[in-house]
Amino acid sequence: MEEHSFSEQTRRCAEYILQATSVVVLSGAGLSTSAGIPDFRGPRGIYNRLDIPNPEKIFELWSFQEDPSLFYRFYREFLKELSDIAPTYTHFFLAALEQKGKVEGIITQNIDSLHQKAGSRKVYEIHGGVHDTYCTSCGGYYALSEAREKVMVEEVPQCSQCGSVLKPDIVFFGENVKHLSLCEKLAEKSDLFFVLGSSLAVTPAALLPGLCKGNVVVVNQGDFSASYLDPKKISLRVNADLDSFFRGVNRELQTHGFSLKIEENAVSRKNS
Repeated sequence: MEEHSFSEQTRRCAEYILQATSVVVLSGAGLSTSAGIPDFRGPRGIYNRLDIPNPEKIFELWSFQEDPSLFYRFYREFLKELSDIAPTYTHFFLAALEQKGKVEGIITQNIDSLHQKAGSRKVYEIHGGVHDTYCTSCGGYYALSEAREKVMVEEVPQCSQCGSVLKPDIVFFGENVKHLSLCEKLAEKSDLFFVLGSSLAVTPAALLPGLCKGNVVVVNQGDFSASYLDPKKISLRVNADLDSFFRGVNRELQTHGFSLKIEENAVSRKNS
């Protein structure tokens, strides 16, 4: 894995995209934090703001079943935070790349559904997301807008039909991840695999890039784990801001006549 200048990295990445027929993306927490969502455990994170003494229990299934109020104390604040967050340039770049027929799937470890908000359709939320909520008893479905109204006024939201507790479609510890078999097949068939904003420390998501038989591009600020992805399999390693990098990649693509329609509000938001 050679070191390259930033301009050389953007050029090589653009070439990989132009050559690729099946692009798959794995996105992690770094993409959410770049959108403005603070790390849950950070100084400005929800855990500290709410003074939650036992945050490890928030996403434990048995704890939710015993007393869902702790989770909803966190989740209420998270939804408030999310309402003010817009997708980043990178989110919109990936959506535009999908519209061009390049992206076969976006596998995300994030639960914020910002990929869908940016316009991506082939999104596989391996840890679930906020889009859908279900009754834990009768299975009644609640879209985000309806579920959010309940979350904001009820300490523990209850089903309008049977009165049982509602649970967003988020994977808790003790539950199986979603879409794993499909994600593995996508990774195996891909000829370009992006790892974006993920330290590759959490399985089974961290195992997916290694299934790609083509180019693997890792864009992540800071270190990432080599436990599940052999560094020798990485074609390009970029330690840079995601939006800055993909702006550069887009400029390179334009020089080849490959034009992506990026939403203008993504650009103006990041420059405001």
